[in-house]
Amino acid sequence: MVTQGVRVRETCDACGGRLVRDVGQFFDGGVLGWGSEGHCEDCPHGWCEQDSGPVTPEDVRQTLLRAHGAVRLRLSGDAPSLVGVLRALRGARELSLPAARAQAAQLAGAGLVGTLVEMEILAVRLRRQSVAVSTGPAA
Repeated sequence: MVTQGVRVRETCDACGGRLVRDVGQFFDGGVLGWGSEGHCEDCPHGWCEQDSGPVTPEDVRQTLLRAHGAVRLRLSGDAPSLVGVLRALRGARELSLPAARAQAAQLAGAGLVGTLVEMEILAVRLRRQSVAVSTGPAA
């Protein structure tokens, strides 16, 4: 299991008080999941939501990227079979073939950038296709 989360404090939309928000992503059992929950310390406003699928809501992603920074995934080693790369990308992200080809080109060049969980999911799937990859800070 790979997880990443953060607690942030924001202004409550309902009352202007202090809102405590926990967001996170996780990879468990081959599935990408995410969660977001929050509560206001000054009023009854609160929520809890969780889901899974190939895409995490952008506000959750951006909160994680601001808190932890981006991770870059790159090919390492010899040029792999394009078929294995495309299979891994399409399976992890439900991409069309042209979109997967574009991301494969990025992977072979500067690399793909995302949250730790997103890049680790791709790394696992690529390694299953015998594609050598490495991850590291995007900066």
